[in-house]
Amino acid sequence: MNIIETNVEAIIQEGQAKIFVHTPFCGTCQLAEKMLQTVEAVMKTEYYHKLNASLFPDFMQQHQIESVPCLITFQDGQVKDKTYAFQSVQHMLAKTISE
Repeated sequence: MNIIETNVEAIIQEGQAKIFVHTPFCGTCQLAEKMLQTVEAVMKTEYYHKLNASLFPDFMQQHQIESVPCLITFQDGQVKDKTYAFQSVQHMLAKTISE
C-alpha cells in the first residue's frame, strides 16, 4: 500500500487512483488510515495507495495539499477530489462507492 517515488506518476496515470497522504506520527492520520482499511476490508478490494507526505514535498506542493490526512483522487491524471475530513467509516464507504 506504500508508494515509492519512482511509481507515483504511474499510479496517478491509472484510470482512477486514490492516494492517502499522511505523516507517520500524526494521530488523526492513523485514525483515518484505520477507516480506509475498514472500507477495504468490507469491500474486499484495495482502493487506496498510501504516501508519506514527509518524503514527497514536491508532490505536496504540486498538488497543493494543505494538510494531512488527505485522500486525493485522480481521474486520468487530473485531481478530481481532495478529502480532508474523513468523518466516519460509513462516510468514507459511501464516498468510495459513489466514485
